[in-house]
Amino acid sequence: MSPVLNILKRMEENPSNQDCSAALKDALASYDLTDLIDGWYELDNKQALTVFLALEQEDRGELISELPPGDQQNLVASLSVEAAKDLFEEMDPDDLVDLIQSVSPEVRQEVLSHLSPESLKETEFLLRFDDDDAAGLMTTRYAAIREGITVGQAMNFLRKAPENLETVYYIYVVDGLQRLSGVVSLRQLLIHPDNRRIAEIMERNVVSVRDDTDQEETARVLEDHSFIALPVTDRWNRLLGIVTFDDMIDVIREEQTEDVYRMSAIGGEAEEYLDSSIPRLIWMRLPWLVLLLLAGTITTNVLAGYKSLIGQFSFLALFIPVITQTGGNTGAQSSTLMIRGLATGHLHFRLIGRAFLKELATGVAIGIATGLVIFLRSILLPPGVQTTEALSVAVSLSAVVLFASLLGCLVPFIVDRFGGDPAVAAGPLMSTLIDVAGLTVYFEVSRLFLAG
Repeated sequence: MSPVLNILKRMEENPSNQDCSAALKDALASYDLTDLIDGWYELDNKQALTVFLALEQEDRGELISELPPGDQQNLVASLSVEAAKDLFEEMDPDDLVDLIQSVSPEVRQEVLSHLSPESLKETEFLLRFDDDDAAGLMTTRYAAIREGITVGQAMNFLRKAPENLETVYYIYVVDGLQRLSGVVSLRQLLIHPDNRRIAEIMERNVVSVRDDTDQEETARVLEDHSFIALPVTDRWNRLLGIVTFDDMIDVIREEQTEDVYRMSAIGGEAEEYLDSSIPRLIWMRLPWLVLLLLAGTITTNVLAGYKSLIGQFSFLALFIPVITQTGGNTGAQSSTLMIRGLATGHLHFRLIGRAFLKELATGVAIGIATGLVIFLRSILLPPGVQTTEALSVAVSLSAVVLFASLLGCLVPFIVDRFGGDPAVAAGPLMSTLIDVAGLTVYFEVSRLFLAG
């Protein structure tokens, strides 16, 4: 963005210089959309507006749909009435709806007032749906035909179709009531003779999603079938619109971000860090930290309960960090594997038995291995303990590792079964649970072993 910034600086020094305006347009022509978005943070509001107005109308619509909500709102509020109207007419309906839902009520009303009657009708139709459902992500600009026409007629229709269709690779077949009855690909139209009926070549078993299907499930269906677009229907099977693969990429990124937040004990919806205010960041993080803090204090009760055992065998206190860290890491590994499987659909609750047995075998093997490592380390390296004491720690650690593996396996399944997000079962929450339970296992196994 350095050449652009230099031109903007010269324009600020001499606003009437037409050569700078032409130079700015030439400089922006060498940037693609990704470059502009990556460098957008370097611009202040005035510079951002200057750059935005220097872009071609089509590029403006693509750019603003990819910017963070705060930048979108600043641009919309700064545009003239005519520039705003041209922008909104150029944008795809689904991108326009996303913009409307992300800005303030005042700016939202301004956007709606600048739309043409046709665009306003289209936008209000899409605004009826929840933005986290399939219908909230769809576009109404798709190609649809009747099954009674011929391949030649279908090709003529596509040649005359509006240029703003989202995709022409799939052409959907509907009846007189707009009910989805089939789909035909552009490839099929190209390889069949013009006099062939659409009814003879179309695929009648159409994969589709309902309008209220969750966006994460919609993305999974699209991914599982390797489609570039997926039809969205209502409960009467009427075709409402389509969701496309590029929109699903954004959904997948958003869902993954939310999972990472939950695995790190951060609440709230996925949003860019620099777009979050300090109060917002505090609210996202503090409640979980307080909850985990209170849960973590239970370990003090556990330690108090085994005070006499620790007093009798003081070496046990030296290995508490090893027990909690290894147990927490083991549980986090196990739960992450389960969460990934549940998220991709490869694991389901009915497979909990197989997963449990697999983690049981894995936990035993890892427990023996880590127990052997801690046994040798305890004897050979400082502070050095007796063989019996080292064996006690080794057996205890093996038991904790096995317990953590099984807990990390079961908890995500149980959370998912009751409709929760399994991602909350990983990270700090899992570590806190295993700290409490693992210390109990550690001291009980040590008591039994040392008493013998």
